[in-house]
Amino acid sequence: MTMAKNGTLLWIDDEIELLRAHILFLKGKDYEVDTATNGRDALDRCRERSYDLILIDENMPGLTGLETLTLIKEVQPTVPVVMVTKSEEEDIMNQAIGAKIADYLIKPVNPNQILLTLKKNIHKKDLITEATNTNYQQNMGRIAMQINDADTHEDWAEVYKNLVYWELELEHADNNMGEMLRQQKEEANNLFAKYIRRNYESWFSSLLSSSKGDGARARGANLPSFGGQSDQPLMSPHLFRDRIFPLLDQKEKVVLIVFDNFRYDQWKVISHELSGEFSFEEELYYSILPTATQYARNAIFSGLMPNKIAEMFPELWVDEDEEEGKNLNEAPLIQTQIDRYRRRDSFAYHKINDAQGAERLVSQFRQFENNDLNVVVVNFIDLLSHARTESKTLRELAADEAAYRSVTLTWFRHSPLRELFSLLAESDYKVVITTDHGSIRVNSPIKVVGDRNVNTNLRYKLGKTLNYNPREVYEIKDPRKVLLPSPNVSTAYIFAWGDNFFAYPNNYNYYVSYYRDTFQHGGISMEEMIVPFITLTPKKR
Repeated sequence: MTMAKNGTLLWIDDEIELLRAHILFLKGKDYEVDTATNGRDALDRCRERSYDLILIDENMPGLTGLETLTLIKEVQPTVPVVMVTKSEEEDIMNQAIGAKIADYLIKPVNPNQILLTLKKNIHKKDLITEATNTNYQQNMGRIAMQINDADTHEDWAEVYKNLVYWELELEHADNNMGEMLRQQKEEANNLFAKYIRRNYESWFSSLLSSSKGDGARARGANLPSFGGQSDQPLMSPHLFRDRIFPLLDQKEKVVLIVFDNFRYDQWKVISHELSGEFSFEEELYYSILPTATQYARNAIFSGLMPNKIAEMFPELWVDEDEEEGKNLNEAPLIQTQIDRYRRRDSFAYHKINDAQGAERLVSQFRQFENNDLNVVVVNFIDLLSHARTESKTLRELAADEAAYRSVTLTWFRHSPLRELFSLLAESDYKVVITTDHGSIRVNSPIKVVGDRNVNTNLRYKLGKTLNYNPREVYEIKDPRKVLLPSPNVSTAYIFAWGDNFFAYPNNYNYYVSYYRDTFQHGGISMEEMIVPFITLTPKKR
């Protein structure tokens, strides 16, 4: 049987002879059209072949249109069905919509109405893909110019937002468009790394100069006042001071949810899930280097850069070479920040590592009322990233960025945390979603040599005997300039950028094949450094 170019239809109507003109019109548009004058014959047709779309009259002798629709869905559950009827009764419409019809047309219909519903229900994906490809092609030059002209942290945040927008738009586009976007993103990350290497130290210069002669201030909230210079972004240590505390000062009850290792594109797919219940204020901020939990999240909770945490609260800081967990002291760090600012906010801290922990948190939701601030740390996405590295099956399930986002969304939809958000949507809490850092899918190995005490992270290294090509890394020989701890006098930090990752010469090929195409963090990329800070307000307000 010759297949119709545009699709195969079944039209069910007891007065089918009156519709011959419409059927001829559709055949002229390259559709194959089968017909039936009653529900029983239609069911026989559906058992014999598959259809791209079915049009069905509601008012037929014998089986009604709605009854026929129910039986057809048992045979072909995914076929779109369009109800065509003279009736405009609300009850009939409600029943049809409840039965999951694809569209609803009122007789008499004209050919263009029918053609429109076919385009919506059969060709929508192809038409959207074609239009999206065309729009991206038309915008490629503007995006390239935006990347080349980016010269401030605001510029780079806008570049990243724009690239994520097109990444989501082109998720189902043809390979050529996806590859063009990938190349633009790679070029953007290379230029972003140059921007960071030129400017990162200067973001802390005012702090260093102001703290040298001021011991009292050095023990206080010793942080740069962002906005004092033209290009200083909001960074990890400032989230409480500049975003959370002002909400508390407005007498808001705040729930801060920190998703470990959470990228902006992952937020965008989750946001669609929450858009019916919350309104959003989206902001991007910059994670400090290294973009790793030990540094970035401790900086968020303490309100201090890592060297100040190690200096002021040595009992709460764990060095890289220690076996102890690096994030066991987050609640005490939050308390130090509240105390340092002489605040009286009450808070509770919750860390969620699995579904059982999330279920316990949901069951304790009423206890949130006892605190001005509730902090919830969710480790699933970071655990997913590490598990994907170790598991071949999971790596195939989350094969690329699109699949990684899809797995994140699926988890969120079915996690007990989704119920937490439903409870928050019915409350008067101000909800904040953020993260400590993002991640990037690595591809290109860089050789580095160090002693046995060098840390294991693939995107940054610190040590006193590192050997590497300085042209391939961002090196910080004096960690004090960027307010990082220096375990030894000669300690240096090096950071990978773009999609590079560090590999040791020993067993090099195995190491590279094992870690290539895994999601890593700690280094310099838009995905790791430019991360979401989202304020959610329940729409019920």
